Amino acid sequence: MSLGNIFDIAGSGMTAQSLRLNTTASNIANAETASSSTETTYRARKPVFAAIQQALLNPDQQALGVRPEEGPGAGVRVEGIVESDAELQMRYEPNHPAANEDGYVYYPNVNVVEEMADMMSSSRSFQMNVDVMNTAKSMMQRILTLGQQ
Repeated sequence: MSLGNIFDIAGSGMTAQSLRLNTTASNIANAETASSSTETTYRARKPVFAAIQQALLNPDQQALGVRPEEGPGAGVRVEGIVESDAELQMRYEPNHPAANEDGYVYYPNVNVVEEMADMMSSSRSFQMNVDVMNTAKSMMQRILTLGQQ
């Protein structure tokens, strides 16, 4: 792996964590939205990530007998965003404008505490990827000055 690949790997990590932050913010923003039916109630969303294997990007490694699942990682990609299948919160609030004919209101299956933990984790992961890029940049700048002395 060359030093230049580090920027691709850290960049893909930053993109993934940015998406994770966006879905978390969406979940928190919709945590208390009420609905009169289960079909229209907001459901928590989570991104699904997968590692990009270096051997898939470099056919020469496959020719050398390195299997894709054994090679080093080359970043992360977003497989998709899935909705949580956890049970919705059903509350008896007959005076609520969104209450159904039985007086129940449905609330999203968003756990705000869990979402805040996800937000802190993704924020820290994003910052770590920024630090990796800054360190790689600093190393490349030092390499350029080696021949000047």
